[in-house]
Amino acid sequence: MNMFDSIVIKDLTVRNRVVMPPMCQYSVEKKDGIVNDWHFQHYVSRAVGGAGMIIIEMTGIDPDGRITDYDLGLWSDSQIEPLKRLVEECRKYGAVVGIQIGHAGRKAENANVPAAPSAIRFSGDYKTPRELTTAEAEEIVIKFQEAAKRAVKAGVDFIEIHGAHGYLIHQFHSPLTNKRDDKYGQDLSRFGAEVVSAVKEAVPERMPLLFRISAVEYADGGYSIDYAAELAEKYKAAGVDVFHVSSGGEGTKGPDNAFPGYQVSMAERIKNAVGLPVIAVGNLQDPELAQKVIEENKADFVAIGRGMLNDPYWTLHAAGRLKESIEIPKQYQRAFHRPKA
Repeated sequence: MNMFDSIVIKDLTVRNRVVMPPMCQYSVEKKDGIVNDWHFQHYVSRAVGGAGMIIIEMTGIDPDGRITDYDLGLWSDSQIEPLKRLVEECRKYGAVVGIQIGHAGRKAENANVPAAPSAIRFSGDYKTPRELTTAEAEEIVIKFQEAAKRAVKAGVDFIEIHGAHGYLIHQFHSPLTNKRDDKYGQDLSRFGAEVVSAVKEAVPERMPLLFRISAVEYADGGYSIDYAAELAEKYKAAGVDVFHVSSGGEGTKGPDNAFPGYQVSMAERIKNAVGLPVIAVGNLQDPELAQKVIEENKADFVAIGRGMLNDPYWTLHAAGRLKESIEIPKQYQRAFHRPKA
């Protein structure tokens, strides 16, 4: 097994194990959440560059649920067709394409008054959020579902729910940020599980559903990998098919040493706990390291974030460096001195 082997998730065949993870571009021009030419060039170039799976950046289910006003959105039907064009073009070049949907909660920088599980400010640079009522939290679950329906209409191959990095679902399942006494405070995983179930109802039965989770928190008193594994079990029961394993985001601290591959052991722990495929991420841009993660079965996919920002053709170049066979676009073959697959 190596990084350039194909893999099947439910009915979805992915040509290799290389993932372009969701990375906010903050490039919406009119604050309308609509895909534009920048997004088109950005994502399609990575499909041409050989990525097996492309996850479009965190896309807001509500205008005030975005990190900034310059992020993509899926709260309106007017956002479907531009997204559909992007998805179709990426698929022409062999990539499977999904979208990450989310809500920033207390980290919504441009919301007049952010909404969160509890009225706890992220830091002094952020606004103090208001606490969502139970009914409002239930409405947000439905907004996740409606956004998923629009994504399906746009033709995506899969959907990823953002439950990491200190955003709304993470805020609900973290003891640091959820001080509620209603049903969402009595069971901290309930909000996230309801979102998963609602999205599952909105997508075709054989479409994979991904969930991005922070495996550990770096704030004082933050949760550990064992707690994250318990959360993952509950989200699996609600309908998750693949976990995308990251860490942090709930506070201003980060890891003491973000060495290459520092989150791989977390992905492996979640993989072993829930028995589902996982995506590992975190300074994996060295091809030999990424290959080793797959060869040693520590994860099923490797997400190459900054590496792909630096090089849209990272996958093609990695295959060359590792002397692995990969299909090269015919327009570029003269520049690659090796046979195509």
